[in-house]
Amino acid sequence: MEWFLLIIFAIALIVLVSNVKIVPQAYAYIIERFGAYNATWNVGLHFKVPFIDKIAKRVNLKERVVDFPPQPVITKDNVTMQIDTVVYFQITDPKLFAYGVEKPMMAIENLTATTLRNIIGDLELDETLTSRDIINTKMRAILDEATDPWGIKINRVELKNIIPPKEIQNAMEKQMKAERERRESILRAEGEKKSAILLAEGEKESAILRAEAIKETAIREAEGEAEAILAVQTAIAEGIRKINEANPSDAYVAIKALESFEKVADGKATKIIIPSKIQELAGFTTSIKELITDIKE
Repeated sequence: MEWFLLIIFAIALIVLVSNVKIVPQAYAYIIERFGAYNATWNVGLHFKVPFIDKIAKRVNLKERVVDFPPQPVITKDNVTMQIDTVVYFQITDPKLFAYGVEKPMMAIENLTATTLRNIIGDLELDETLTSRDIINTKMRAILDEATDPWGIKINRVELKNIIPPKEIQNAMEKQMKAERERRESILRAEGEKKSAILLAEGEKESAILRAEAIKETAIREAEGEAEAILAVQTAIAEGIRKINEANPSDAYVAIKALESFEKVADGKATKIIIPSKIQELAGFTTSIKELITDIKE
């Protein structure tokens, strides 16, 4: 009898211990009683009623990432392309997640594919390639609203790859190459234009400097000639002043006049006017020569 009691006690102890559950961090347990929802266990120590309560589902509350395979979509201008998406989601209500939808991951994948087709169908190819942020925002809003009854919050949606058809890729590569060549031609033309402008400005500055140098040289030469003339005239004036101070005789003045007449009559003049004083002096000289001749005879 004692052994029987010990065995029963041991079995009861094992059952009790086995029904003590610890819920780890970032998890939640869905508890059913007699097949119906009873409670949601959060982080901590919990006790399950043996043979009555059951852990129906263990829910991971961490943010998760799902990478869906590429989906074929058709743009507004009838271009078929492959687009794969990445969805970041988090379970906010474990009860709704457990009872809201069967196979929630498959449901999210199908919902993502249909939403993507609807959005891309209103855009042309170029808009699709340049409007990723707009597409991501629209998809996140639509998916988040649709998954609320499932206890799922869509935090972010990203278009991972947009793969257009091969012929479209080739055309885009040719377009990019032509655009790069056009930009290169523009840059080369701008460089040549700037070089020509700089060269013309250099020639202009050089011409201005040469003209200023010629101008400065002419000014200096003119100033030199003016200074030379002034010096000569000053010397002549000084000589006249000294002659006047010395009170020269009429004979000296006549002799100087003859010297000046000699310089004037150098054979180049066609008409010479002889002052009266010089004529008198010439007559006086002739008289002296005649007197000397008579004495010799």
